[in-house]
Amino acid sequence: MTTPMLVQLGSMGLLVALLAFCVVWVSSDANKYRKLVWVTLFLTFDLIMFGAFTRLTDSGLGCPDWPGCYGHSNPLQAHAHISAAQAALPDGPVTVMKAWIEMTHRYFAMGVGVLIIALMVIAWVRWLKAGNSATGKNKQESKFSPWFPTVLFLFVCLQGAFGAWTVTQKLQPVIVTTHLLLGLTLLAMLTWLGARQSAHAPVAASAAALVKPALIGMLLLVLQIALGGWVSTNYAALACTDFPSCHGALVPQMDFANGFTLWRHLGMTADGEFLSFQALTAIHWTHRSFAFVVIAFVVWLACKALRTQGLQKTGRWLLIIVGLQLITGLSTIFLNWPLAIAVAHNGGAALLLLLLVMLNYKARLALRVSPVLGAPSHPIADRLNPQP
Repeated sequence: MTTPMLVQLGSMGLLVALLAFCVVWVSSDANKYRKLVWVTLFLTFDLIMFGAFTRLTDSGLGCPDWPGCYGHSNPLQAHAHISAAQAALPDGPVTVMKAWIEMTHRYFAMGVGVLIIALMVIAWVRWLKAGNSATGKNKQESKFSPWFPTVLFLFVCLQGAFGAWTVTQKLQPVIVTTHLLLGLTLLAMLTWLGARQSAHAPVAASAAALVKPALIGMLLLVLQIALGGWVSTNYAALACTDFPSCHGALVPQMDFANGFTLWRHLGMTADGEFLSFQALTAIHWTHRSFAFVVIAFVVWLACKALRTQGLQKTGRWLLIIVGLQLITGLSTIFLNWPLAIAVAHNGGAALLLLLLVMLNYKARLALRVSPVLGAPSHPIADRLNPQP
């Protein structure tokens, strides 16, 4: 990696971040920090969607080195290397289109990294300005505490490391799946930060009863997302092309041992043999079967939210997105895995996670009024809305 290449790559990340800063600057929202949090969250969601597109188009090795492309900052400069690789293996992982897809994903990732650095720096500056007075301490605890943005920064560095390992380890499934989960965790953390910076409708104290169920629902969803990532990274989406049966049976012949061996190369067993179709079937069938557990629990949770003051909107959106997830999931089977629907299915999972994080946050607001379940129910308003 040469210094000019790193400077050029950094410039691309700054350019993406600059566009976001412009959106924040021209916004009518008086609280620019809150606006920056939500814009960063929006771009992170877009990055997850584009990451799914990159994976589903088999573009993860479009540039087989990192962070550049054949030692250059963009595919134009690396055109000769890419063309040679494409000529040698026309259906291989390196093509001009795949190189651009992969590098565009990296540019957006760097832009999100710049925005998170900005969030951290702004929070530290405001925290230092608050000083050690009593008022300053209250501010740093509720509004501009720098610790959470600092954790975000460390987390995005970890995510970048796994992005590099995804390429250098040649799309090893456990690394690619971890990279996906870390990206979604980053989205969840930004959602929590955004919720802390925003005002919310009054929440009934009875919402405290949903604290544990909301957490369980989120953990079940994370497990299902991990299973879905395992399906995608092992290219097992079409291992079962019928429904509700799989190869004509409710419980087909499967190889769980090799299918769920974590540390192995793509398409191979831990012993270096080719992964069997029964192993791919086990991966697909497990994701499909567990989906109904998650759907049932989230629908129940959403219905509970619909009957709780302050959570109705989140409950309605949960029902809508769960329904869409079911439709897109089944469509990938019946329509032979169309790219647009597969990407939408990934986006739906991210939206469900976002909504469940918001539900967890809002339910916990009730604990400030009713730390013991069963206390008299009355509404409260979130006091975390920062002033400019």
